[in-house]
Amino acid sequence: MSSDAKKTTPEPLTRRRVLRGLGLTLAALPLARLALACGEGTDGDTGTGIDAGTGSTGSWATGGTAAMTLASSYPNPFTSGPGTPCALTCAATLGPCYATTIERKDISEGHDGLPVRLALRVVDEACNPIQGASVDIWHTAPEGLYSGEDASDFCTSGDATARAARWFRGVQTTDANGRVDFDTCFPGWYSSRTIHIHFTIRVNGSEYVTSQLFFEDDLSDDIVGNQPLYNTRGARDTTNQNDTVVSADAVSDYVFQTERMDDGAMLAWKTLVIRSSLSNAQCSIPGGSGGGGPGGPGGPPPPGFDGGMGPRP
Repeated sequence: MSSDAKKTTPEPLTRRRVLRGLGLTLAALPLARLALACGEGTDGDTGTGIDAGTGSTGSWATGGTAAMTLASSYPNPFTSGPGTPCALTCAATLGPCYATTIERKDISEGHDGLPVRLALRVVDEACNPIQGASVDIWHTAPEGLYSGEDASDFCTSGDATARAARWFRGVQTTDANGRVDFDTCFPGWYSSRTIHIHFTIRVNGSEYVTSQLFFEDDLSDDIVGNQPLYNTRGARDTTNQNDTVVSADAVSDYVFQTERMDDGAMLAWKTLVIRSSLSNAQCSIPGGSGGGGPGGPGGPPPPGFDGGMGPRP
């Protein structure tokens, strides 16, 4: 669909079993590797005046995007140009959890969670910013559920509140600098996948790339282990080192840079590089382990499952 639509042996641990065990309560609706070189280093030196992963020395906020009280003063992580070279952003599986999207900046619909400002910059292979590209993103709520009645029941676990909601889905159009911002909450986890955010970039209605981005394992483990909502489910069963979509030796190139803001929100940013023309070849993300899935750790994913590289649903 167009982005202009405003989509005693313990039993095996399955995603549905984990969520059922939670007594899920959604709070208050409360190849080429990715663009590492586009001004974004891996050693914390971004060339922007921001040291990735540091930020203020306080604790993370909770309460969702309403807690972003200093949002107007968040720094611009893209003050430097993207630099050269700009390596192509490679494609990953769409997965079954895409659903109708909405044009908006705040995609949380008031859901509780650790507030996050996602800043994304879109450039071409010559490192020129792309104005007017649509960036469509979707990810889970802190409890590990996607939203939408038009998403697979695997994605919502059939939960009535999740099916009725449209949270953590949205689309924005890039400005003259190729930038879009989304206000959201840190995603949750589900079995067989590391914590991730999906995105599709379109230009003039044509899809240029669909892929996924990730967070550093240390950061994800800290949040899952210590933050409200995230810490009720126990440790996640999949990390960046054994994910079913991206390989462990490639994942570092697909990771957000992050900083804690003074109000406790997270600023996360990434430059995404699209083909200069649809006639140019599209690379594929280096694949992961292929394990896990609804049948529990070690079980094979079904065709089209988010962790597999099968056909799109």
